[in-house]
Amino acid sequence: MALNSLLMTQDSTLLEVIRNGFRAANIELEMRTDATSALELATRRHIDSFVIDFDGVPQARQLLSQIRHSRSNGLSVILAVVNATTPVSMVLEAGANFVLGKPVQDKQLQGFLDIALPKMEREHRKYFRHKVELPIEVLSQTGEAFAGKMMNVSEGGLALTRFGPALVEGVVTLRFGLPSVTPQIIRAKAVVVWRDAFAMGLRFLQLDQGCRPFFTSWLDSLDARQQFQDSAAPSHI
Repeated sequence: MALNSLLMTQDSTLLEVIRNGFRAANIELEMRTDATSALELATRRHIDSFVIDFDGVPQARQLLSQIRHSRSNGLSVILAVVNATTPVSMVLEAGANFVLGKPVQDKQLQGFLDIALPKMEREHRKYFRHKVELPIEVLSQTGEAFAGKMMNVSEGGLALTRFGPALVEGVVTLRFGLPSVTPQIIRAKAVVVWRDAFAMGLRFLQLDQGCRPFFTSWLDSLDARQQFQDSAAPSHI
């Protein structure tokens, strides 16, 4: 369940500073040297934070804007790194949460992490998908009902295999039971965000009144199980 970040730079010195600081904070770091490949990665999955070398890579400003307007990463933490000629106000207006000037110092980076980590952890929990297998019922806006099997779930949504209408879209109603001696039924509104021939992904819009505490407790138990599995896994040095 480690946090993850994407660094876009062509600056080897900046790479070294960010890599060392993020490693100490247990943040997994990926790197891209151009905006096109960075955006391709950002559109495929959620990323907890971005570090963008604003002056060191062409089209960095466009990338920042596209991340801010993306479905999965619109609320991710964005750190922009600038040189002395770029106005900080301009970068903040473009969508960055934080701005550091070159050369980035270890103390500056630590100050950023102290503030940003709680927000990154909240976003991570929202999007981290736990693998589960639970039966689920889906009711479309047209009144068609079908059964499926939940494949994964997070605080923000879920994915399921489906055995019903192929063109379900828009807002749907979900109903599923949480595993327990006395199962608690969860009812929620969700919107379809992707689908293919075999599965579909949904983002929660609203849980019925009274369901939220049970759903949150279930996610807490899944988090605890994942943390135990991570701690028990053999480390690789």
